[in-house]
This record gives sequence, C-alpha cells and structure tokens, in this order.
Amino acid sequence: MTRDEITQRIIAARLAKALTWQQLADAIDRPVVWTTAALLGQHPIPPEVGGVLVEMLGLDAAILPVLAAVPVRGGLPTVVPTDPTIYRFYEALSVYGGAIKELIHEQFGDGIMSAINFSVDVEKKPHPGGDRVVVTLDGKFLSYEWNAAASQTTQPE
Repeated sequence: MTRDEITQRIIAARLAKALTWQQLADAIDRPVVWTTAALLGQHPIPPEVGGVLVEMLGLDAAILPVLAAVPVRGGLPTVVPTDPTIYRFYEALSVYGGAIKELIHEQFGDGIMSAINFSVDVEKKPHPGGDRVVVTLDGKFLSYEWNAAASQTTQPE
C-alpha cells in the first residue's frame, strides 16, 4: 500500500470516527499542526506514536512501517494549486515572498529561514469584521557560509 493510499484511509477513518486533528494530536502529546501534517504524509511518524494513532483510527498495524518511513515532502507541484485554502498561501507568497526575503536579508543577513528546524502554528483570532486566521511560521535562521572543500585552496572574493 502506498503512502497516498494510507493517507486517504487515515482521512476516511478520522471522518468516520468524528475525530478532530486536535484530538489526535492530544492523544500523542504533539502539536496539532505537526500531527496533521504527519498524518497527511509530510513527516515520518515514530512507531510508538503511530501505534496510538492507528489504534484510535481503527487501522491495520501493517501500515506502521510506511508511516515511520521518511516521506517525499511537499510533492512536486507542476501547476498552481487549485484548492482555495492552499492557493491563498501560494498567492500570499507570490505577493509577499519577495518582501519577506528582502526583510530577512536586511534584518539577519544573507541566509534563509529553515523549514527543517521549524514550527508552525494556526490560531483563530476574533475580530469585529470577521474572525482572523493567524499563521505563524517559526524557522531558525541559517546563514549562507562558504566552506571550501579540503582540496580547494582559494576562497571566493
């Protein structure tokens, strides 16, 4: 069984059992965003954690090795996403990505925000004009550094 097929079974079981992502996260004492992403195939799930989730969802324990395997993250998008929620993130990064990049370089230097040493949080914030979605991306700053291989004798200028 493929990871995609397992993900579809996870989604169907969660809905059939009327479990929320938060309930699943609470059961394994992990952040809800991490748990949701992991169950959607974006993180390996340690076997002891996977066992709890598989039992809650009523799935076959034979899927545990696949859940524990390192996944292909993110997929390989070849077109603009069509799901409205995902598209809005695509749109937001299309509009603000350049500005965010410039501000990271201005405030931190030449580098990137890690998506490996990283956390994300989603909150609901009441607002008189309609509830707000607050998404916090929290990644370690990683500076670009030139590290010459032992066989190289010159540094770039």
